[in-house]
Amino acid sequence: MAASADFVREVMTPGVVAVRPDASLVEAAQLMRSQGIGDVLVADGQQVVGVLTDRDITVRAVADGVDPLTVSAQSVCTPDPVLVGPDDPVSAAVALMRAHAVRRLPVVEDGLPVGMVSLGDLASAQDPDSALAEISLAVPDGRGSV
Repeated sequence: MAASADFVREVMTPGVVAVRPDASLVEAAQLMRSQGIGDVLVADGQQVVGVLTDRDITVRAVADGVDPLTVSAQSVCTPDPVLVGPDDPVSAAVALMRAHAVRRLPVVEDGLPVGMVSLGDLASAQDPDSALAEISLAVPDGRGSV
């Protein structure tokens, strides 16, 4: 079994995919599709103001019948997300996810977003043989279904 990671930077997905607060939900969804991801940061300049997930778009917008071309990312995202630093212990990220019931945390260094860490990233780091780690490491089939 591989040694477990100590710090967030060892398990995070580096790089940031972000949209402006005024971006439409269609823009955000198209970006998620093109990048093969399920979430984007909502950023005003370099400042993280929220996290928008594919589930947010579905549950907070589409299910209510709103027009995804006219609704902004900021109006649907989870505002003021819980943040973690790259040099924070992995255990701190786990504790934050548990305490706030979230599956993803933006990683911010010196006020700038530098990556994301997900529940799957942490599962893979802590127990690479776990079912969640195996699912998280699987290559999507491209159909976009769950």
